[in-house]
Amino acid sequence: MRTEEPRPVRLADYRPPDWLVDTVELNVVLHPTATRVQSLLHLRPNPQAEAPAPIVLDGEALRLVSVKLDGALLPPESYVATPERLSIPQPPHGPCRLEIETEINPSANTQLMGLYRSNGTYCTQCEAEGFRRITYFPDRPDVMAVYTTRIEAEKAEAPILLANGNRIDAGDIPGTTRHFAVWHDPFPKPSYLFALVGGDLACVEDRFVTMSGREVALRIYVEHGKEDRCAYAMDSLKRAMAWDERTFGREYDLDVFMIVAVSDFNMGAMENKGLNIFNDKYVLATPDTATDSDFASIEAIIAHEYFHNWTGNRITCRDWFQLCLKEGLTVFRDQEFTSDQRSRPVKRIADVRLLRAHQFIEDAGPLAHPVRPSLYHEINNFYTATVYEKGAEVVRMLKTLLGPEAFRAGMDLYFARHDGQAATVEQFVQCFADASGRDLSAFMRWYTQAGTPQVTASGRFDAPSRTYRLELTQTVPPTPGQPHKEPMVIPLALGLVDGEGRDLPLVTDRGERIERGVLVLTEPAQTFVFKDIPSRPVLSLNRGFSAPVRLVDNLSAADLAFLAARDPDPFNRWQAVQSLATALLVDNVAALRAGRPTREDPALTTALRAILTDAALEPAFVAQTLTLPSEADVAREIGQDVDPDAIFAARAELRRTTGQALADLLQETVTRLHDPGPYSPDAASAGRRALKNTCLDLLAAAAQGDAIARVMRQYETADNMTDRMAALAILSLYDTPQRAAALDDFYRRYQDNPLVIDKWFALQAAIPEEATLARVRALTEHPAFSFANPNRVRALIGSFAQTNQTQFNRRDGAGYAFVVDTALALDARNPQVAARLLSAFKSWRALEPERRAKAEAALRRAGEAPELSRDVADIVARALAEA
Repeated sequence: MRTEEPRPVRLADYRPPDWLVDTVELNVVLHPTATRVQSLLHLRPNPQAEAPAPIVLDGEALRLVSVKLDGALLPPESYVATPERLSIPQPPHGPCRLEIETEINPSANTQLMGLYRSNGTYCTQCEAEGFRRITYFPDRPDVMAVYTTRIEAEKAEAPILLANGNRIDAGDIPGTTRHFAVWHDPFPKPSYLFALVGGDLACVEDRFVTMSGREVALRIYVEHGKEDRCAYAMDSLKRAMAWDERTFGREYDLDVFMIVAVSDFNMGAMENKGLNIFNDKYVLATPDTATDSDFASIEAIIAHEYFHNWTGNRITCRDWFQLCLKEGLTVFRDQEFTSDQRSRPVKRIADVRLLRAHQFIEDAGPLAHPVRPSLYHEINNFYTATVYEKGAEVVRMLKTLLGPEAFRAGMDLYFARHDGQAATVEQFVQCFADASGRDLSAFMRWYTQAGTPQVTASGRFDAPSRTYRLELTQTVPPTPGQPHKEPMVIPLALGLVDGEGRDLPLVTDRGERIERGVLVLTEPAQTFVFKDIPSRPVLSLNRGFSAPVRLVDNLSAADLAFLAARDPDPFNRWQAVQSLATALLVDNVAALRAGRPTREDPALTTALRAILTDAALEPAFVAQTLTLPSEADVAREIGQDVDPDAIFAARAELRRTTGQALADLLQETVTRLHDPGPYSPDAASAGRRALKNTCLDLLAAAAQGDAIARVMRQYETADNMTDRMAALAILSLYDTPQRAAALDDFYRRYQDNPLVIDKWFALQAAIPEEATLARVRALTEHPAFSFANPNRVRALIGSFAQTNQTQFNRRDGAGYAFVVDTALALDARNPQVAARLLSAFKSWRALEPERRAKAEAALRRAGEAPELSRDVADIVARALAEA
């Protein structure tokens, strides 16, 4: 590995900026290869900083044209300029005006950070540190300024010119073929929220009237011909705006809210003030091109970026260590929005599946880090499941601890106290402490300690005393850089369920009623005794997944089957089935590796049958419950010496036997849920399709009757992408003539729609068979594939690395070698995408010795490559570091 490594950035080293920027006036003269950027900064010394201090501005890959200070051109000896930094050692002692002109080449910007040009459209991405690729600037989130942006371009090339805020001027430039537009954002913002777009785009427009009666213009800009695919995104935006007013009292503050959909984008979307820029996959949707999950993702991500207007924009983060302050909080808000728009239990299950599949694995491996890290080498590598999803869980725990009223009071105080500021996690949590009168100092450990806590619960009923004794212990495992942990504050929602499926009153032996059914575990070990318990109850703990912990309990298979059928808490009904299935799969993996016969579990079959026959349950909930734990779930439960092939074999066998045992009910359900009516993406309709297709999948796994032929008929006759894609996904698992025919037909149907072809790429990359690696290699040469497009790379290479457990983890190491080779080839072009591919190695230490050795060798080869980007070097170094 390279010996020359970038110095780490440490939270402990934070100090306020030496200079503040009050206003920024930009003049951007667009040109494909020679864009000129003139910036006028009104600076003043920071009274909180050490004085006097030089002016030091960040840059990256910039060509400086000129520098003026207070109107006078600076001679070269008065400043030091490199492509990465501009320093003025002896600035004035007071406020000053600094004018800088730079030149950049948007067409050569393959990193897609800063200002770049893609498919003829100029676009920006400035989070986290992209603004420094446009002009020299103190590119840090605690420097907040008011921006005015003038954009100039050839009118034929870029008739649409957009920037943050409200447009205050526009027109043609006399005597030329060029035109201009001027945008002003009155709200101070950090540089990472700057945005600019120039291109030939179509516009879909609507309006929204705020709770105070202001009319806001809503505009979505897309490539010409795609206007008809924006309706659901626009509807989602209007619903999100109304929900934020009702739920948090947050009203939009500009005259216009704009979304621009682009096809080349490193992220999902970006919340730039007033001008959100989106990966087009999260905007464009019609029934024949998008699945139900696509519609749900569009709804959630549109809402997420809009909600950032207050949690991220109006109040931003002081430094990048506080990233969870905007992202975790906003994920929590978008989860709540979706729960209210759709089904709260189903949404909670989906969110927990995602958390366990990505964040729990991250927390258990070499890339583990706290929700608020204390050190980083490359901030782009901390846009992680820990910051986003676990960060959201921490906010949810605050609500669980305090109750909805005190939580809302804390949020209101946060908005009132810190509007217009760059805040910290401590300031956020303090608002809830002040609003509730609670001491939350120990709760801060959720932000500072990495690792998934394990809670062990042992319950015992004593008939003579009519009491139930619950003993709880907690441990937090060591993680990189944190060998010793303090106990966490863990809110555990619980119920004691009697034989009729009713919750018993929760009164302790000291006469205390458990407020809102939530116990708070704060010590390494605590005991709770409940009185007046007439008969043995069944413990239902961590209801609604009230805390992101790994729970170990002493419930029997019969207890779990009872909870699956009778628990009043829907999340724990689902969890009971998952627990039964996981235990069976873990046992059968061990049996297969030891050459012993596998076993079946009648309790699991009974539980699934009870769920499938309960007419009161939402179809989407039943579909979630019938979906067995994934291969990654089982690997996480095993924890070490993991053999992906044995896990796949055990799970395939369980899918087969489940399909056989429930065949009558599955067939009846598929028939009952067939809907000849027109497609609708609403939650109820989506739930019925999800259950129908889950049942069809299990029937195919069991080879029941004409299952494959039935799946092929659905593929051929489907009138929506959800059913067609579900059928194709099922067919992809079986090497039959129908699979080949369907894959060929799918490409012919949709070859002109790149977003749909991404599904085709991803599906083939996920096929769990030995030929898949060769198939993926061949597909990289396909005319529809391009390494220059992040969506294509994620669809094909990312799907192979992240979702195909057996083939990425091939015993011969070829999967590891392929992903490393691809990442190294991409690194010079797009370091962010390359680094994210290598994050697939996050659990390599948990593998069995042969695979572990090959994964390590692949990582070490990556680390020894010359000229690695900071992004890739950081991921490799952390993956290889000893715990």
